[in-house]
Amino acid sequence: MGWRKSGWVWLLVTMVMTAAAQAKTVVVLNSDDATIALIDQQTFNVLNVIPTGKEPHHLIQTPDGKSLIVANSAGNQLIFLDPSNGQFQRRVGNIIDPYQLAFSPDRQWFVTAGNRLDRIDIYRWDGENFTHLKTLAAPHVPSHIAFSPDSKLVFVTLQNSDELVAIDLETQTEKWKIKTARLPAGIQITGDGKYLMLGMTGEDFVDFIDWQSAKSVARVVTGKGAHNFRPVGDGRHVFVSNRVSNTISYLDTLERKVLYEIKVPSGPDDMELSADGKTLWLTARWARLLCVVDLETRKVIQRIPVGRSPHGLYFQDRAPWQ
Repeated sequence: MGWRKSGWVWLLVTMVMTAAAQAKTVVVLNSDDATIALIDQQTFNVLNVIPTGKEPHHLIQTPDGKSLIVANSAGNQLIFLDPSNGQFQRRVGNIIDPYQLAFSPDRQWFVTAGNRLDRIDIYRWDGENFTHLKTLAAPHVPSHIAFSPDSKLVFVTLQNSDELVAIDLETQTEKWKIKTARLPAGIQITGDGKYLMLGMTGEDFVDFIDWQSAKSVARVVTGKGAHNFRPVGDGRHVFVSNRVSNTISYLDTLERKVLYEIKVPSGPDDMELSADGKTLWLTARWARLLCVVDLETRKVIQRIPVGRSPHGLYFQDRAPWQ
């Protein structure tokens, strides 16, 4: 009888573990709690909360799709996770102040923006390891990163000096720097590769920059605190989070106009789009929530409590980025 009971217990545990492994997992970074929340994408239940180093803000999938990198900015380290379930793979130290991080389109370059220490670090990436090449001073408060389509230039917003800088990756030197409106943050290249879009967090618009002439060519009003971007995958439309207005704008980048907006909880920041295009997920930093928006009704259908200042967001079953 005892053997049968223990056998049934073992079978139950195995079934639970298998179900957890098969769950589509959402990864949320709780910056002020120094934790990662793992959430079931289908049931919206919190599966686990994992401690990290100090201030995990942003995350990115490796080009080969085998790992998800979480950057602990104040902890000066990167944590590699399994992108399918959030399980720990390895830790890389001595990456100084990695607030934002990005791989170049050709997969050869890895760049971090040091928001706290006013620095930009350039690395070579061999598919497994990072080789540090140069640190550039970047006052004040380097924020978000984008690359030119040919991977020759990297662009970084300098949030507190109201500037945008372009860096030549081969020489690791500044190519140009221009003044912007107040508090440039999120940056995204358009689907045709011709323009950079800047989320002007100190204003209420997205600025379109011709990166080859280093000039602003258009401004599209979205909402107060225009901050970050999530392309829908058609090369034309993007979602814009407006952190002060507490809205998400759906922007046509060719017509340069907002098609509609969605009201969301306080402090919308990073976003992810489901692979079927039916739901938009976002972190609401001031509300301590992960929110799910039904894009057919344009309403928030789930509010999932997470930690303090939720920021970076990822799930593997997602729409493409351009």
